[in-house]
Amino acid sequence: MTIRPRRAQITNKIATRPIAAASARHAATPIMAPDRRKQLCLGALVAFSLALAATTLSAQSSGEATTGEASEANITKSHGYSFFGNLDYPENFEHFPFVNPEAPKGGEMVLGASGTFDSLNPYSRKGRAAALTTLQYDQLLQDTEDTVGQYYGVLAESLEYPEDRSWVIFHMRPEATFWDGSPVTAEDVVYSHKLLVTQGLPSYAAAVSNMVTSAEALDEHTVKFTFNPETSRRSRIETVGATPVFQKAWFEADPENRRLDEPRMEVAVGSGPYRLDDYEVNRRVTYSRREDYWGADLPFNVGRYNYDKVRVEYFSDQTASFEAFKAGEYLFRVESDPRLWATSYDFPKVQNGTVTLEEIPDGAPPTPAGFVFNLDRPQLQDKRVREAIALAYNFEWTNESLRYGLYSPQSSFVEGTHLQAKGIPEGAELAFLESLGDVVPDEVYSEPVWTMHESDSQDLLGRRTQREATRLLQEAGWEVGSDGLARNEAGRTLRVNMLIPSNIESSVEGMHETYVQNLRAIGVDASFEKVDTAQYTLRQRERGYDMIYSTRYGAFLSTGGGLSQMYGSKEAAFSLFNPAGLASPFVDAVIDASFEAQSQEETDVALMALDRALRYEFFLVPTGYIADNWVAYYNMYEHPEQMAPYDLGYLSYWWVNPDKAQALREAGALR
Repeated sequence: MTIRPRRAQITNKIATRPIAAASARHAATPIMAPDRRKQLCLGALVAFSLALAATTLSAQSSGEATTGEASEANITKSHGYSFFGNLDYPENFEHFPFVNPEAPKGGEMVLGASGTFDSLNPYSRKGRAAALTTLQYDQLLQDTEDTVGQYYGVLAESLEYPEDRSWVIFHMRPEATFWDGSPVTAEDVVYSHKLLVTQGLPSYAAAVSNMVTSAEALDEHTVKFTFNPETSRRSRIETVGATPVFQKAWFEADPENRRLDEPRMEVAVGSGPYRLDDYEVNRRVTYSRREDYWGADLPFNVGRYNYDKVRVEYFSDQTASFEAFKAGEYLFRVESDPRLWATSYDFPKVQNGTVTLEEIPDGAPPTPAGFVFNLDRPQLQDKRVREAIALAYNFEWTNESLRYGLYSPQSSFVEGTHLQAKGIPEGAELAFLESLGDVVPDEVYSEPVWTMHESDSQDLLGRRTQREATRLLQEAGWEVGSDGLARNEAGRTLRVNMLIPSNIESSVEGMHETYVQNLRAIGVDASFEKVDTAQYTLRQRERGYDMIYSTRYGAFLSTGGGLSQMYGSKEAAFSLFNPAGLASPFVDAVIDASFEAQSQEETDVALMALDRALRYEFFLVPTGYIADNWVAYYNMYEHPEQMAPYDLGYLSYWWVNPDKAQALREAGALR
């Protein structure tokens, strides 16, 4: 299973707008090669998964003329949106610097996935969707792979909004068409919005229904959203702008069987660059590039979507998948298993140059990955218990023994960035926390922010660590008896069961085994349970676990509604993106205050405080991260020399070199 805690995906880098559905990272069926923006959605949504930032461009800074009402309401009209007024690309930009505008069109991208699928609907609340189904849908606005919080028009040619962002009007491109040739209209946008609110994920529906008071088509290609004045101005415009647009007529033709919240093997009509070609359940799914794609020549899309076909091959487990890659059954792999990367990429095709290996730097902050506590479990509600359990995880030993020394330690939710909290609060951060009042616990001011404990690579559980863990358990009312198990006053053992899927990577399973061993040494009645992927998906959704290894939480570089969906109390009971069920008044207060920041500097201060607050609540045992993308591919794929910092982009701006592909075919290296 691909659950590697490498750096955050482009959609996780800011965690700002509500999440419409799960991304590939968070999907039921893992993809072998997860992409950053056009994520491999195996049970859910696409590129607008976790987060985006909020930003805006004034008419003065963009050079755009304002509307006639500008003098009264300060109406801004622009080709893009950014909350603080920074758009790096002007209206007439030709293409992004990280693409090759001359990239040849053709060839096939072939990826691998493990597990199964039973649906072609990525937005369903049930089932397991096939990979990449969201490639078929466009949005009004889309973020870029090289910026934070900047959005440019795709279906929208321009937008306008007042200074208070009480509404937004999108002017749509009249040339936009669905793949059946019909125009994409404002009515389709309104219908799609309402469909996601009424049939989408509950956490998304709750957030957006509270934010948007009305959505209306002003004419065939003009749509207006009006916002609730009681909600934050943050995330409003980019949230509605990032809504995937479906064809209203397709859904209305059979409303009983064509629901957004139900799995189905029928694809809703879209306007995106690819459409479903064919599929074989649990074996493969193939998409073909639309020769008539209306948006191919947009500046946003120049140099993108270069493959004629994108195919995903499914395999039962990691071993079968890796052997299939070596045999050429699929051709591009983002490696997630450190054991394989360190020991298994010396096969003949690598040695003779047929397969290329690259370590490509990742500029996004690391995903906050690790063992997540289910805070609904009574035995885990005392933070001292959670801290004791965390002490049993030996990062250094695990890294050296199971991960070949390839991981770095991680304590922060924004590790390695300027937002990372350190020591005790001071300066602007201290003033910010003091402004929140009594909701901030006293120890936040007096105790240094939590950091991963020191561990010994030569000793799986040191005596000092064991003594400290035992002390914390005793303080929390758990005494270790003669049988070595901790019990409370009622005589119940401190039981902790970890849930893992049957197709998990060997190194991650080994990590669970040693962690359980250490937990039992400190008195915890610990175990891990391995279940098939379908049951794993169901229990994930129902929080049927005490602890789970997860990458669902997102890093953040700006603020917005996605933070509430992942870390907020209101959504805690039902959000798929909050596997701990975290519900903290302290965290809520920090997030709410971040929405009111009036500058990037104030935003940064609030987000540093958020990192501190999340670490104080202690609901995740971080397990480390990798700074680079490990990529293995057959020597026919190419990418620009200058790559986007936040997105590996192999589905978006890589291409096939036809001469190299022909040489591989002649050499018999391709099937």
